[in-house]
Amino acid sequence: MPSTHLTRTVSSGGNRQKWTLSFWIKFDRVKTGSLNIFSSNKVADADYSTLYLDASRLTYYDYDGGTVNRLRTSRLFRDLNAWYHIVVRYDSTHGTANNRIRFYINGSEATDIIDRLNPSQNYNSFVNANTYKVFFGAQDGDNDGTGDRFGGSMSHIHLLDGEDRDASYFGETDSTTGEWKIKTSPTGINYGTNGFFILKDGNSVTDQSGQNNNLTVGAGTLTKTEDCPSNNFCTLNPLMQDISGYASSNSGNLDFQNGNTFGNKITHGAYFGSIGVSSGKFYWEVKMGDTNQLIGIIAMRPTGGNSYLYDDATANGYYGYSDYYYTNGSAGSNGSGDFDNTSNKIYSFALDATNNKLWIGRDGTFVGDPANGTGATWSSLPTGHEWTPVMHSMSTSQNNYAYFNFGNGYFGTTAVSSAGTNASNNGIFEYDVPSGFTALSTKGLNL
Repeated sequence: MPSTHLTRTVSSGGNRQKWTLSFWIKFDRVKTGSLNIFSSNKVADADYSTLYLDASRLTYYDYDGGTVNRLRTSRLFRDLNAWYHIVVRYDSTHGTANNRIRFYINGSEATDIIDRLNPSQNYNSFVNANTYKVFFGAQDGDNDGTGDRFGGSMSHIHLLDGEDRDASYFGETDSTTGEWKIKTSPTGINYGTNGFFILKDGNSVTDQSGQNNNLTVGAGTLTKTEDCPSNNFCTLNPLMQDISGYASSNSGNLDFQNGNTFGNKITHGAYFGSIGVSSGKFYWEVKMGDTNQLIGIIAMRPTGGNSYLYDDATANGYYGYSDYYYTNGSAGSNGSGDFDNTSNKIYSFALDATNNKLWIGRDGTFVGDPANGTGATWSSLPTGHEWTPVMHSMSTSQNNYAYFNFGNGYFGTTAVSSAGTNASNNGIFEYDVPSGFTALSTKGLNL
């Protein structure tokens, strides 16, 4: 979350000329300004080393009384649905100037450099400098970690003091899929005096390198998430939206909030999910704080031609007010009271994309039986589509919000009260997951 950062004060000087930083990161927003990832400061704005996104471009700076070493890519880091693996390789002792600062993105060395000023040979950066503060998740412009806050998730953070290593020490290419994947327990590396390894298997900032260089949570709350480099979960996708105004998607893009709380009001806005499926059985939960919204599914590529997405021929969902259902874009009242207009209820969705069926339940009870394939709320979804979860805002109310749990085990920042059973062991949910269904994640896609 943007309000959270990690910090540590270096108590013994290390190698300032040679070090490696490796981490996995999933962003939750795009910003035209700066989003800080890592920094090392001592005095406010006097001298520092920092890594951040500058207008979505990965940028590294050493600043020393007007002397600036820097490296910036041309690529834009705007994919909010995927995990990136980033390695910064620093060695000012190297005889080749262009090898003194290097980036690796998902296993490959970045060659799309648009701004480079190499350090002079044997230049001392401010990483591993004695009494300096290390920060993750905030720019230390005021030496307190309050500036240019990063938003998103981070995992498996390594800092090597005195070693210059490439990405192959921390990741590898999957022999089956060809994708870059994480090495959860790297070998052949040394952490040195100030190195550390944190966020290995959860939200622990206790150093796993053996050097006892623990970090602390400087502000905010560090929340454990099931979404990780080896299992990427569905989220709401701010890059796939149809809105007539503005909204805020927070908590790793898992909640939608609208209205005066965020200084904006919208109506008839929609957020799509980040993963679409045309086969398989998937389950997720939504907690609604207002009745004036529609939650359900829609095709990743709607048919279009309608005033609002909930009228699209591929929209299938539940509109809380007056117990309305939308079936292939046509509204109709169920009239049974199964889903009345009570807010703050948890709704369950079970999608069988193989057989074109969707079930909806409330507070743990489904209408019909997803496990047996009977009594589906929608039993004949249009064929030939990739389906994704969708949320439509139907009101300008500031209480118009929805918290999505795609398996992270939270509604906003509140953990589920007691996790239900889940035979797939993929994701954490409030209620029992119907037999044969699993979380909408990369692991779930391959079960």
